[in-house]
Amino acid sequence: QLQLVQSGGGLVQPGGSLRLSCTASIFTLDEYHIGWFRQAPGKGREGIACISRSRLDAVYADSVKGRFTISGDNATSTVYLQMTDLKPEDTGTYYCAADWGLSPFICTTIPIQGRYIYRAQGTQVTVSS
Repeated sequence: QLQLVQSGGGLVQPGGSLRLSCTASIFTLDEYHIGWFRQAPGKGREGIACISRSRLDAVYADSVKGRFTISGDNATSTVYLQMTDLKPEDTGTYYCAADWGLSPFICTTIPIQGRYIYRAQGTQVTVSS
């Protein structure tokens, strides 16, 4: 079973930047669409950025568009989420998830049951002064 490992996160001041990384412990991510999701305190999970298996298509939630960038490095089978101009409302637990690459590429703010089922452990991002 695909197991995802992510790194990055932490405490940053408003306006700062962070980069999250997502890779697989055994298999590679090349066969999967990858999405980044987050859950803020007291709120439901939110899909914020996804990249297709080909790594040619990327979709962003309106809340992060223009500030976050998702990208993939096939050489290392790693997907990144570069976050800039961070705001306090970006605070939450972030996790990457994989969706089988032969399925149509979708990316929704509200997660769809049965999609992006392989998830990493999550990491905390706190934006505070």
